[in-house]
Amino acid sequence: MLLHRLSQCSRVTLRTWNSHTVTRAASQGKMPLARAHGKSFAHRSELRQAKRVVVKLGSAVVTRGDECGLALGRLASIVEQVAMLQNQGREMMIVTSGAVAFGKQRLRHEILLSQSVRQALHSGQNSLKDMSLPVLEARACAAAGQSGLMALYEAMFTQYSTCTAQILVTNLDFHDEQKRRNLNSTLHELLRMNIVPIINTNDAVVPPPEPNSDLQGVNVISIKDNDSLAARLAVEMRADLLIALSDVEGLYDSPPGSDDAKLLDTFYPGDQQSITYGTKSRVGIGGMEAKVKAALWALQGGTSVVIANGTHPKVTGHVITDIVEGKKVGTFFSEVKPAGPTVEQQTEMARTAGRTLASLDPDQRSEIICAFADLLTEKREDILAANKKDMEQAVNAGRLSPPMLKRLSLSSAKLNSLAIGLRQIAVSSQDSVGRVLRRTRVANNLELEQITVPIGVLLVIFESRPDCLPQVSALAIASGNALLLKGGKEAAHTNRILHEIAQEALSIHGVKDAIQLVSTREEVEDLCRLEKMIDLIIPRGSSQLVRDIQRAAKGIPVLGHSEGICHVYVDAEASIDKVMKIVRDSKCDYPAACNAMETLLVHRDVLRTPLFDQIIDMLRTERVKIHAGPRFASYLTFSPSEVKSLRTEYGDLECCIEVVDSLQEAIDHIHKYGSSHTDVIVTDNEETAEQFLQQVDSACVFWNASSRFADGYRFGLGAEVGISTARIHARGPVGLEGLLTTKWVLRGEGHTAADFSEQGSMKFLHENLPVPLPLRNTN
Repeated sequence: MLLHRLSQCSRVTLRTWNSHTVTRAASQGKMPLARAHGKSFAHRSELRQAKRVVVKLGSAVVTRGDECGLALGRLASIVEQVAMLQNQGREMMIVTSGAVAFGKQRLRHEILLSQSVRQALHSGQNSLKDMSLPVLEARACAAAGQSGLMALYEAMFTQYSTCTAQILVTNLDFHDEQKRRNLNSTLHELLRMNIVPIINTNDAVVPPPEPNSDLQGVNVISIKDNDSLAARLAVEMRADLLIALSDVEGLYDSPPGSDDAKLLDTFYPGDQQSITYGTKSRVGIGGMEAKVKAALWALQGGTSVVIANGTHPKVTGHVITDIVEGKKVGTFFSEVKPAGPTVEQQTEMARTAGRTLASLDPDQRSEIICAFADLLTEKREDILAANKKDMEQAVNAGRLSPPMLKRLSLSSAKLNSLAIGLRQIAVSSQDSVGRVLRRTRVANNLELEQITVPIGVLLVIFESRPDCLPQVSALAIASGNALLLKGGKEAAHTNRILHEIAQEALSIHGVKDAIQLVSTREEVEDLCRLEKMIDLIIPRGSSQLVRDIQRAAKGIPVLGHSEGICHVYVDAEASIDKVMKIVRDSKCDYPAACNAMETLLVHRDVLRTPLFDQIIDMLRTERVKIHAGPRFASYLTFSPSEVKSLRTEYGDLECCIEVVDSLQEAIDHIHKYGSSHTDVIVTDNEETAEQFLQQVDSACVFWNASSRFADGYRFGLGAEVGISTARIHARGPVGLEGLLTTKWVLRGEGHTAADFSEQGSMKFLHENLPVPLPLRNTN
């Protein structure tokens, strides 16, 4: 025991030395710096700056479902997160429940043991099943469980070389000024030594809570449960953040479980009159109302608060770290209400207006798109002026690569091209929504139709490419979809004016809200979690952006491709003129595009021919950096730099050259290293070309044409929302058709399934009926 105590003391000394290291690291910007207290954080993203954090663990979080004993796995994951944040340089404090449950488990065990011994002595072989347990008094349970609870915490934190200290308090301790000062001094000293204080109400001596005792004023708060204790300590200790974990996701606008209950992402002090409270937790003496009042009191005292679920098995392992990283978890309490609607409100507005948009006549949707095209021309100067601001800021910041700067830039020619594309979409929208794809006479007077309908609410996330906004907006209008847009901050000025123009066009028929631009400080990962509000996510940007979104959007389909590794295969029977034109255009026309050539495959017989020499000379003239594939490098005495990976999307004036022995080897190479985007063969042999076109399993496969043709505008789709390499729903350049789904419409006259049973009077016909031809606007 003495050695154990000495080891604990040595650990405290070590951690005290580490606290100086922490201070030095903080000054170098490696961890949060202590901030001036007095004002809470206004937005979730600022929670990353939280230095001093109080974590309140409710009874439902700490205890098992049977309320006898602790949820050890859950507690271990919470301890791991707290220790990790502590070791990052934050000052962590825990306000915990659980002593009563732990003590109840111990006392029940002792009572059962003593009863079984007595019964065995007096009754011999009689059954023990009739033994009954007395009602256990809570204060006795707390007295029996407090030491065991603390020993458990100590053992768990020791695994992370983190020292802990126990502090028991009662409401009376806060009424005594000397005791308050002593408590404050003790806590500050423990934090200074990098020790995690674990605080609990002394339930062994605390009186029962007064039923009508409530939180009183700004300067006084009654300590009647661990919610009020955590709030009081957070304010007393000038904590930056209070995390209150319970068994609910956060605060709802009505009791959780009711049909219309919605989780509130952010709660503002003036909103408490608009919500109703449900029943309290299955254990503990508090409830959501107590948590909200405690949270508001802490907020007034300058401490930010998040109420979240600490019991969900899928999120418990990272709920605390997610909150500190500013992710959308639980309900965040903020004193600063944003001027505009929240992203959830924007999505609801878009969905409502989108349904109206879908119900418009085709001519009306076409009129909106034509007006949008006209406004792009009329307001050209305003658009270019806004884009100039974005370009100047991007250049001064120096964070964008030349290809990204090129994407960010708009010109009169680009705006003219956009306007032309929008007018093409306006024509194609005439027969999009409500088009009959199939008609079937199921039985007499029972007809079935399959018709096209909008998908619903689309979320399009795009980087520094403002020209994406009018293209996608027009396609959404044409297909009757609501649209949520999240653009890169580098194009903020351009996106804002383009969105205003889109809404001006939509206002013609009263559906202005169908397209929303998310301009709040919403993280992309948070948007990807709105699975109940968003039906499809379409990322437009780098392969890294697409991969990040595909990982984050677990409950929402993502349409897109993560990489554009496009190949051009030069066959042994290819003509010089075609090869030179196609290779130059595929690589050099717009090297940053996803449909640009990244790998040039050359048949072995083409090597050491004038054709190959001309290809190399042309690429060098165009300043294309060449990387040699392994086979190509083996043919050369002095080769260019050997490629690091054959699965590389360069996105610049760079490409890989590799040699293959046959058509089949070229196809195998494409399947192994390609991304199923766009692949090209250049040959004069029709049989070879047809074999390539049939066997290459990519979204776009071309013969004697540049890979740059893989584009919605060039395909005559008017525009595209992106290029999909998926195999379900839409593939290749996704235009208007890819933003539609179908529904089945059945028209009958009182038909029932029983009519078609063995005893029924009707028979299935299942006759195919002619489908009406779509009406095209020829104006």
